[in-house]
Amino acid sequence: MALSDLLYPDNPKRRQELIHLHQELLDCMSTNFNATNELARVLNEHLGCTITHIRMRESSTVKENCDIIIQAMNEIQHQVQKIDSDMKEKLEPVLYQKLYDIKEPELEKIAIAHKVFSIVLGEATSTAGMVAIKLLSSNFLTLTVSKLVSLLAQIGASVLGGISITILGLGIEMILHAILGAVERNQLLGAVRSYEKHLAEFKAASEKYQRAIHEVTSLVRQQVQ
Repeated sequence: MALSDLLYPDNPKRRQELIHLHQELLDCMSTNFNATNELARVLNEHLGCTITHIRMRESSTVKENCDIIIQAMNEIQHQVQKIDSDMKEKLEPVLYQKLYDIKEPELEKIAIAHKVFSIVLGEATSTAGMVAIKLLSSNFLTLTVSKLVSLLAQIGASVLGGISITILGLGIEMILHAILGAVERNQLLGAVRSYEKHLAEFKAASEKYQRAIHEVTSLVRQQVQ
């Protein structure tokens, strides 16, 4: 029996929808890789971090690429926590509390953070305090990273997590063959529907993540100008 007869005989368009899902996933992942690298560049340049540049590996599976970006995101979270620890260690309790007091002027918070980084790094860029305060005073970025990490893990564990990235350019029959080899025919419909749900959530979380990073990087660009 042909593959087209095995997969959704009641909906011929389903095969093309499956290809579209793959491409949407790749597009989202690629954008998230770029956004993560941009944030890492800012943290490395202005806050003395050493976060490694990441890239998608076309010879690897979807899950393996999910794991790469998860590791980078976890490192970013670790660095933000370290920044907070440095502030808490170097500052008097009253000054440390000011960093999180919404009533305190933003410029005063930035000045406090800048002094800490001047001590920690020996010399800090003019934007160091601003970047630190942006990361610390709002938990939006932290929350979006946590959400995205969770969704990436779910996608990696799904039926399509084991599919190689490179297979996406090899045609529909090759993709269907790989998926049919990864899951029993009677489980495929449920698996793909579940994947559609994960992808919708992933796209929404990706947009929030990229917007949060854009807020940080835009501040840096404005300061430089």
